[in-house]
Amino acid sequence: MKIQTLSQLLTDQSLTLSVAESCTGGSLSALLTSISGSSTYFDRGYITYSNQAKMDMLDVDAEVLERFGAVSEQTAFEMVNGVIQNSHSDIAVSITGIAGPTGGTVDKPVGMVCFGFCVKDKCFVKTQHFSGDRETVVASSIDFAIQTLVNELSS
Repeated sequence: MKIQTLSQLLTDQSLTLSVAESCTGGSLSALLTSISGSSTYFDRGYITYSNQAKMDMLDVDAEVLERFGAVSEQTAFEMVNGVIQNSHSDIAVSITGIAGPTGGTVDKPVGMVCFGFCVKDKCFVKTQHFSGDRETVVASSIDFAIQTLVNELSS
């Protein structure tokens, strides 16, 4: 299971991880802390579902939210930087997207999820388009975040 691999990589490399979640609503944090010993690598999780929470907890710029929207690579980048600035973690992940079944538009359809990653001073964003119902989009988002971290820490 990928979560076991990630847990081992973080432990072996003595790294800590914090996350900011919007559309996944804390599901990534719950999975990361479901493993015994996770306190050695998991620092904190922010559930910033509303724009106000993103601004208050992660210092996301209101202008970025206004200009690009909550579901954007720009917001995901601001979120992940907010995690790094407000934690003591080596690694951070942010997730913001549209899990559905409502809320999608032509430009930002249901299943569009933007991710921010900071891994050992390397920060980047990625956007994915997942299909399926709300639960599937959330599960796919969590799986993508974990796999991306495993890939980054294994290279």
